[in-house]
Amino acid sequence: MSFLNVPIFLVIVAVAIISGIKILKEYERAVVFRLGRMVGARGPGLTYIIPGIEKMVRMDLRTVTMDIPPQDVITRDNVSVKVNAVLYFRVLDPNLAVREVENYLFATSQLAQVTLRSVCGQGELDELLAEREKINSRIQDILDKQTDPWGIKVVLVELKHIDLPQEMQRAMAKQAEAEIHADGEFQASQKLADAAGVMALQPMALQLRYLQSLVEIASEKNSTTIFPVPIDLLTPFLKKEQT
Repeated sequence: MSFLNVPIFLVIVAVAIISGIKILKEYERAVVFRLGRMVGARGPGLTYIIPGIEKMVRMDLRTVTMDIPPQDVITRDNVSVKVNAVLYFRVLDPNLAVREVENYLFATSQLAQVTLRSVCGQGELDELLAEREKINSRIQDILDKQTDPWGIKVVLVELKHIDLPQEMQRAMAKQAEAEIHADGEFQASQKLADAAGVMALQPMALQLRYLQSLVEIASEKNSTTIFPVPIDLLTPFLKKEQT
């Protein structure tokens, strides 16, 4: 019986020894606990975890892209909008990310949502639409300071979309249309003023424009149209006859 048990024992020991061999990729680290006490991070490459004594938590050091879901925000000028964003961050210290927070991904996501609502609610609607870079920077600074004790580095925050109420969108469209119309009226009046200035310096230009109008009306109408002809228009021809 003892002879048969020896190979089995050796197989169990060999399996236990082999199971402790771990291979970590270049972007991975192993946070190791020995009998419940943290002994630090290992990797990348080949490392060994003592079976039954040590426990490993695998951490990914690559940048994480996290979508912040749309948040209901009431701006400082009492406009209700929905704002969503995207967050980029990565783990700098795997020991802190394991020891200081239970789930760093969930904690960072919740903190980002709260910060997004808070920062956007402090500004007016015009600021949200026109100063996105400023708001992005403010949110990033706040998140970076809050997640630093967790060993997290916030790389970038970008507002993706701002959903406005339908009535607000219609009001903004009408305002934009009115501004375009006013700009067109101003340009047209400016051109008329320029033309009046030219005609004031060259009286014959007004007479030629009068004749051009007569030709255009005659080409569009088949009926006979009688127009009074200003005497100033005939003056050059009368002078020529008298000479």
